Amino acid sequence: MNNQEKGRGGEAFAARFLAEQGYEILERNFRCRQGEIDLIARDGNDLVFVEVKFRRGKGQGLPEEAVDFRKQEKIRQAARYYLYRNGYEEDTACRFDVVGILNGQIRLIRNAFS
Repeated sequence: MNNQEKGRGGEAFAARFLAEQGYEILERNFRCRQGEIDLIARDGNDLVFVEVKFRRGKGQGLPEEAVDFRKQEKIRQAARYYLYRNGYEEDTACRFDVVGILNGQIRLIRNAFS
């Protein structure tokens, strides 16, 4: 299984987990020139942009640690474009969550960055 297939499996696992938490998954793997967003969901009144990180072991650190400032900025830019393209109002309540998957264990960090 290559990295892309592993990533897709992790994203599917995360989507199921989030749905169990009450999230409504709106879109998967949104891509644009500005970047990529793994999952876009609705959680109550919030539009949530979710980054999913998968690791088999701690050798590379915790999965969520891979969402550094540079990655956060790419996600922010892609989110801005998504909002614009889909006609959302400027005051739409949004947040950025990170789902870390390590050895089959899942961890959700709400409001991981702004």
